[in-house]
Amino acid sequence: MTTNIQLQYHTQWGENIQLRIGKRRIPMEYSFGGLWQIMLNGRDIHDGDYFTFEVVREGKVVEREWRVHRFNSPSAQKNIIVRSQWKGRPANSAFYASAFSDVIFRRPDGASFRHPRGEAPGLGNVCIRIPAPEVRSSESVGLVGSGRELGDWKKVHLLSDATFPWWVISLDITEPMEYKFVIVDSKTLEIKLWEEGPNHFFGEVPPQDTQLVIADIQPTFPTRPWRGTGIAVPVFSLRSEESFGVGEFNDIKHLVDWAVKTGQSVVQLLPINDTTMTHTWQDSYPYNAVSSFALHPQFIHLPAAGVKEDAAYKARKEELEALPAIDYEAVNAAKLELMKSLYKGAKGKKALESPEYRAFVKSNEDWLLPYAVFSVLRDQHGSPDFEKWGKMAVYSARKVAAFAQENAAEVGFYCYLQFVLDAQLREAVQYAHLHGVALKGDLPIGVSRVSVDAWQHPELFHLDSQAGAPPDAFAEDGQNWGFPTYNWERMAQDNYAWWRARMSKMSQYFDAFRIDHILGFFRIWEIPSQYKSGLMGHFNPALPYSGDELRAQGFRPGEGEGTDVLFVEDPREKDHWHPRISGNKTQQYAWLSPEMKYRYDKLSEDFFWHRHNDFWRESALRKLPALLRSTGMLACGEDLGMIPACVPSVMEQLNILSLEIQRMPKDPRDAFGHPGSYPYWCVCATGTHDTSPLRAWWEEDRALTQRYYNEVLGCEGDAPYFCEPWVADLIIGQHMHSPAMLAILPLQDWLATDGEVRYQGNPADERINIPAIPRHYWRYRMHCTLESLVGNDKLNAHLRSLAQAADRNR
Repeated sequence: MTTNIQLQYHTQWGENIQLRIGKRRIPMEYSFGGLWQIMLNGRDIHDGDYFTFEVVREGKVVEREWRVHRFNSPSAQKNIIVRSQWKGRPANSAFYASAFSDVIFRRPDGASFRHPRGEAPGLGNVCIRIPAPEVRSSESVGLVGSGRELGDWKKVHLLSDATFPWWVISLDITEPMEYKFVIVDSKTLEIKLWEEGPNHFFGEVPPQDTQLVIADIQPTFPTRPWRGTGIAVPVFSLRSEESFGVGEFNDIKHLVDWAVKTGQSVVQLLPINDTTMTHTWQDSYPYNAVSSFALHPQFIHLPAAGVKEDAAYKARKEELEALPAIDYEAVNAAKLELMKSLYKGAKGKKALESPEYRAFVKSNEDWLLPYAVFSVLRDQHGSPDFEKWGKMAVYSARKVAAFAQENAAEVGFYCYLQFVLDAQLREAVQYAHLHGVALKGDLPIGVSRVSVDAWQHPELFHLDSQAGAPPDAFAEDGQNWGFPTYNWERMAQDNYAWWRARMSKMSQYFDAFRIDHILGFFRIWEIPSQYKSGLMGHFNPALPYSGDELRAQGFRPGEGEGTDVLFVEDPREKDHWHPRISGNKTQQYAWLSPEMKYRYDKLSEDFFWHRHNDFWRESALRKLPALLRSTGMLACGEDLGMIPACVPSVMEQLNILSLEIQRMPKDPRDAFGHPGSYPYWCVCATGTHDTSPLRAWWEEDRALTQRYYNEVLGCEGDAPYFCEPWVADLIIGQHMHSPAMLAILPLQDWLATDGEVRYQGNPADERINIPAIPRHYWRYRMHCTLESLVGNDKLNAHLRSLAQAADRNR
């Protein structure tokens, strides 16, 4: 039996189409009118195989499809003709993400493209396969049409959701027909929506021994934008009756319960990777991970791991839980001590001998053993700085394997920790999915220079440079994060394998993710290692001016000392110069003549806002598509700060949701953003972990608050000194009524709506981070337990009503 795969696609001169099945690439033949096809036999493609089309020019792949096709064979006894369409990225590609297909719009039996039921398409002579990702979980897709076999427009034929968000139906057709697709109530089959546009027409009945698969239809239904709400909170900030001085993965289940009670669809978390560098409070910074793959041991729930809840355990738990904030050092020291005792005992031995442990080690061996060895070396030397480790300073797989064998017990402990953490987090993820709540993670832009990643793959980083941010509302002097910048040219050589592995690991736990500082994929603010001030940075990649260009305009690059300079020399291209950010505030600028000031201002404005638009656009489009293709998660970008003009169009092209913060409007001419004018494809929020909570912000600047009260909230008279619950309601209500797809608000701001539940102390205590303080102690912890929130019917009904009044989550 044969399979004839057809594709209607118009190529440019010199281009060809090839079919990719797994790792095999097979050239297709051009017929006529843009029709490409290929004939395969039963050995070339099998039921369940995935295939995709690629455009080839001069032997190189120049374009790939956004998503793969799944081949279903109804019977080995039939020939198959598959009419396919090129799967470019659709305007609604966000709805194909696992956040919707696996969770929010999850089918009642859990079917999705990632987790199909394996249902065959049927033995009819015509099989129709369409995408319909926005169908709610209580709905189904049907087909109605003309003719006796379709019921003459009076009968709804249901399509199978076995590979949702793709829908399939198999029919026996013996005559031409017209048909349309409809969305129906799954229980009553009542038609809720008809497909827009003209009827589809089928006029070719396939031969008796052939099945025709029609997979080139893209139905269009009337727009009904889904809008949801969510909670943003770090895991470490959670508090439950079961936790041990810090939030734990087990607490996510209680948070999910509260999300369900309040009608919310998303829980957003901060990074959860291991940050253990020195075993001190300075390791509390969640964006400075020791590994981009390993989970932080502080999130272990000890009783679930097997730790006995004896008197000593309960006493220590009570002591740590009585603290208003996290004691990072005490919590982690206690947890490691108890887990080491468990590891050395019978329960630890039983876990290491289990098939689940062996499977975990095997599937994570690329990062797990290097991480475990790194952790032991860090403990032995009292430092994660691998340059001080003697013969182990330079990584090699052989040395790591030998060290692991010599230090089997110590290395095994860190592997064991990750096994337990992975199991507990997966359990929380499964619980969230079963309750229809999607988990949103955080992808840090930086990687520590003394991390496992930099030790194992130093070629992927510029270890002589530091990443940061130019001056902004958070820091007038700019920010120096201390992370090495990426060697993107080297990463491109293996198609960003390290990034793809990182994304793959993250997607095991999360359904959506926030790209921290997405501007870093366009260009990063790079500071040479000899400087601390962010003012001495420059954008990389960039197009610096040559010294000859500047001297021809009358400038003398290289003059000045410290930060008092007009130009910063490029570290990799001699006598090429970047205008210093905020150069017009230097003494060197003050000494310029009016004419030279005018030239410098014009040159700086062109450099920072115009010169690089196309260049940075191409830079992002070389990286981001490869990363996005490696994951099914919903992508959201943190696009705050000094935003190049090319950023919004790239994010729109790739359907990456933007971030809208009312206090940080995208237009610098505005004092505040206006939620009513936000775009649909965005996440809106009252604040982030880097800003003051709503109540604290209200008290920080009385003049600004008064202006907001009158101009934005539309209230008359003097603003109340404190952010009363009714004021919080008004502010949150604005966000609920915005067009934004998602309104994800900090936990503190949700609680601000209830005068009895909200924190009764200084609202500033609820702030998570102060970006201007490089060594900030990340220790905020919610003041009440999650169980108390779950049981607070009055609060929950109120929060649910805020969303429902704006028709969210419906």
